[in-house]
Amino acid sequence: MPLYLYWGDDDFAIAQAAKSLQEKVLDPHWLQFNYDKIPPYQNDGAIAAFNQVMTPAFGLGDRLVWLEETTLCQQCHEDLLKELQRTLPHIPDSGHLLLTTSKKPDGRLKSTKLIEKYAQVKEFSLIPPWKTEEILQKVKQQAEAMEVKLTPKALQLLADSVGNHTRQLWQELEKLRLYGSGGKSPLDVDAVAALVNVNTQNSLQLAAAIRDGDGDKSLELVVDLLNRHEAALRIVATLVGQFRTWTVVKLGMEAKGQDEKTIASLAEISNPKRLFFLKKEVQSISTAKFLATIPLLLELEYSLKRGADPMIALPTKVIELCQIFAEKTR
Repeated sequence: MPLYLYWGDDDFAIAQAAKSLQEKVLDPHWLQFNYDKIPPYQNDGAIAAFNQVMTPAFGLGDRLVWLEETTLCQQCHEDLLKELQRTLPHIPDSGHLLLTTSKKPDGRLKSTKLIEKYAQVKEFSLIPPWKTEEILQKVKQQAEAMEVKLTPKALQLLADSVGNHTRQLWQELEKLRLYGSGGKSPLDVDAVAALVNVNTQNSLQLAAAIRDGDGDKSLELVVDLLNRHEAALRIVATLVGQFRTWTVVKLGMEAKGQDEKTIASLAEISNPKRLFFLKKEVQSISTAKFLATIPLLLELEYSLKRGADPMIALPTKVIELCQIFAEKTR
């Protein structure tokens, strides 16, 4: 069935997948006749998309209709549902309807169930910044897909530099691909450092500075992150994830009969080697200190969502967090 549902907050990955689909089904010489991209602000955009996809393709190739940022999987009134029920089973083989949305489909809706019945569904969500192992694996996969050969240390530096930003990853790999074109040996860490916009100050480093009770370094990192237009809520999300991981590991270490496999599972850690280093990071710090961070971080997240100025709210709360770990008592 030529129906596709792409969803998730990784807009660049969705755009790349849509481009790949376009290249697959459309003849470039008949593009202007057989390709329609309908924006979310267009009135009756869904109806227009249904009508267009039912229209036979002109000339060579198939027809592709892209309904961008659709709300069909979040809300769908009865009349629109009827149009959906009437259209989806009868889309011609030469017609392709692409639905994209940044929001997770609501599986309770009849429209969502109907779409999922006929569609190829793919999720394109950003990897949480604190899931460094998954980010590294993503970098490896993308490098292989773009035929960029990198040494293990070069891959790690690239992953540390781009984090979960897929657009930047693609751009940096494209530079490295051009630089290493024709070369037989993998590019090393020096090549990556010379060509890539290396980000040595990230939210994970901020978490580590807070854990060390280093107020000066923490404030410096906060200011730098905000000056580079890093979203405040994204910074907080990383901090919440990292401190949650440390807290779970610490609690697991103190629980009687808790084996490493169980601790790793609870902390969502797939690599046992990482658990070894996490345990070293938390062994000299009390559980109470880690537990005390969660309410403060949630307060910070709430205030930012309520419109607080990040340049004030974030540094203020970071100082409070540092004070917890700067105390001599365990």
